[in-house]
Amino acid sequence: MPRLLRPTVLAAALALAVTACASTPPPPPPPGGPGAGPVLRDWRGIVTAFDRDRYERIDAAWSLALEQARRQRGSGDLGSLGELIDPDAARPGVTPPVGDYRCRTVKLGSQGGEGGLGYVVYGWFGCRIEQTPNGLKFVKLTGSQRPAGLLFPEDDRRMILLGSMSLASEPAANSYGARPDRDLVAVLERIGERRWRLVIPWPQNESNLDLIELVPA
Repeated sequence: MPRLLRPTVLAAALALAVTACASTPPPPPPPGGPGAGPVLRDWRGIVTAFDRDRYERIDAAWSLALEQARRQRGSGDLGSLGELIDPDAARPGVTPPVGDYRCRTVKLGSQGGEGGLGYVVYGWFGCRIEQTPNGLKFVKLTGSQRPAGLLFPEDDRRMILLGSMSLASEPAANSYGARPDRDLVAVLERIGERRWRLVIPWPQNESNLDLIELVPA
């Protein structure tokens, strides 16, 4: 037959139980429940190993590409680009407004070494920042090379783009990871009052660093 607890022992046990309950925080609300905010995905859980390596070597891409651009012949006016080709030009408040943009691509460095152009400054094309259920999306609308991808928050000075490239008359790229030879990782930075750039390290072809300048249309 079990022994009954004496009143003093029972009271002490109840007091300990109440104290334990009071000191244990309530569980967080389930995703999507009352008081839950939007759940943002982390790009690090999506990026491929190849693109993670490209991103982690972005400083090396800047260094090599600028060295080649300043030493080798090129196409366009490199000297007029200002902060666009300054690695340290990023400013706070990176998130771009949704809407249409004018954009141009600048290719720095050459994968062909001394035999290639050190830089190429292209003309202006059409781009757009769209709001989607998964977050902001960048789309280059015109031109023979049209990158597109989702923008992931990183900090106040940069967002990370994971996207893919469509070429020539192909339909717009709308998936990441389906074709590794078309995947790209990029960093979005604000470099002026109404001026942004996408920095694409180690592109699949031609250059060692691509920049896409964006200004509202």
